[in-house]
Amino acid sequence: MAQKTDIEIAREAKKLPIQKIGAKLGIPEEHLLPYGHDKAKVSQDFIKSLEGRPDGKLILCTSINPTPAGEGKSTTTVGLVDGLNRIGKKAAVCIREASLGPNFGMKGGAAGGGMAQVVPMEEMNLHFTGDFHAITSAHNLLSAMIDNHIYWGNKLDIDQRRVVWRRVMDMNDRALRDIVVSLGGVPNGFPRQTGFDITVASEVMAILCLSKDLDDLRERLGKIVVAYNRNREPIYCRDIQADGAMTVLLKDAMQPNLVQTLENNPAFVHGGPFANIAHGCNSVIATQTALKLADYVVTEAGFGADLGAEKFFDIKCRKAGLKPAAAVIVATVRAMKMNGGVAKTDLGPENVEAVKKGCPNLGRHIANVKGFGVPVVVAINHFATDTEAELQAVKDYVKAQGAEAIVAKHFAEGGAGATELATAVARLADSGVSEFAPLYPDDMGLFQKIETIAKRIYHAGEVIADKSVRAQLKAWEEAGYGNLPVCMAKTQYSFTTDPNVRGAPEGHTVPVREVRLSAGAGFIVVICGEIMTMPGLPSVPAANTIRLDEAGNIEGLV
Repeated sequence: MAQKTDIEIAREAKKLPIQKIGAKLGIPEEHLLPYGHDKAKVSQDFIKSLEGRPDGKLILCTSINPTPAGEGKSTTTVGLVDGLNRIGKKAAVCIREASLGPNFGMKGGAAGGGMAQVVPMEEMNLHFTGDFHAITSAHNLLSAMIDNHIYWGNKLDIDQRRVVWRRVMDMNDRALRDIVVSLGGVPNGFPRQTGFDITVASEVMAILCLSKDLDDLRERLGKIVVAYNRNREPIYCRDIQADGAMTVLLKDAMQPNLVQTLENNPAFVHGGPFANIAHGCNSVIATQTALKLADYVVTEAGFGADLGAEKFFDIKCRKAGLKPAAAVIVATVRAMKMNGGVAKTDLGPENVEAVKKGCPNLGRHIANVKGFGVPVVVAINHFATDTEAELQAVKDYVKAQGAEAIVAKHFAEGGAGATELATAVARLADSGVSEFAPLYPDDMGLFQKIETIAKRIYHAGEVIADKSVRAQLKAWEEAGYGNLPVCMAKTQYSFTTDPNVRGAPEGHTVPVREVRLSAGAGFIVVICGEIMTMPGLPSVPAANTIRLDEAGNIEGLV
């Protein structure tokens, strides 16, 4: 009998009405704003009423560098929460919303997989509650108002060559990376070069995910630097008078979304910045709300720990005052083999030596997370082809690194396959041994912050940057932005900026191509190597096989 696909499993889920999921957390029905029967937004009034309540334990789920063999970080996040609830803990999931770009490109969705999923999977991976559309609209309203201000006399004396605010859309489209707008003569404005980023890379996305409430949201939006005048002084979003209207567009999007796992446990799904080009964490408001309502909250940070976990610790936790109690690093035997030099087509046969050879990538991530003072459990996301000898090789390696590795079978068995992992994680979170601290202090210089991450997290030998990049960082320091954290944008596939370099390389060079100020979000984006803030589609995109069947069901969505 053929194995069921993720979408088939999700479609057969026995979902509870969303009001019953809310009741598990003590959310009154009148404070749930339903989007259909199985998803709802939690009202701002209810969230405000939670102030003063004690917080539950915050657990981060991260992973090794992603490989084509698959790691299953979202699946493990969901399976762990189902496992925690099975052992009698009150636990909730906090993950990000899915971007349409990867869904129709090559990565797929962000709802987990197998028997460890968040549902409704199809809606989550498509338009969901419209949050991404609201973010796209708010971002592009500001873009339109900048060009409109220039068209109608340019009272702020904006230098059209120094408009730094681009446009966004939630789709992979390389043709829009660099464009010229306002062609066609006087009625269409003043031509200038600009471009598009994907919505998840938008500063508006980052602001929504880091804001504590609507007042904070509007203040942050107002601080966005959109351009410079002819004296090279910054022009802010509030100068364009766009912050109020943008807040209106984002009013509903600011409210966290509540859904459920396949086992009817509560899941907050809100926000969606990528970790390779943004800060890669779900919203602060969703995480803080969950912490007031559950004893254990498992949240995910995007891609490998060198990107997602570092930004979770250095940006999200720093800005929101969060203190994680434990971290889970997800790895697979298959990925260890790939890091050990085995081709994807040869991953089936047992190869203990390749597993051992690939383990240093995992070891680097363990050491990095421990470097933030956070204790670690390794979850070996189980595949049917894994052998006992291969699993033992990973366990032995992790033990030698001062941590514990536990085989988790949530993909095939749901929460029942993650109870051992859940028991270990809860024990670690309850132990009180976490002594979390960010990697660098606020008052360190911006370039020194970049070097600190590159050398301590990536184990690079040096960071190189043009004089113009260094001068820009110095100028921002002089303008009062020197205390901001840095958000590294680089390939997710390697500790280096070369996606083909696996394992745990040492002494490589990290080239900084560009830096961008996200004054509203409160960080500096550092673009390294060849990473793009507008992805392209692969040669055979997933969109080729996504369609409706004769019964009107979606096919091909993963």
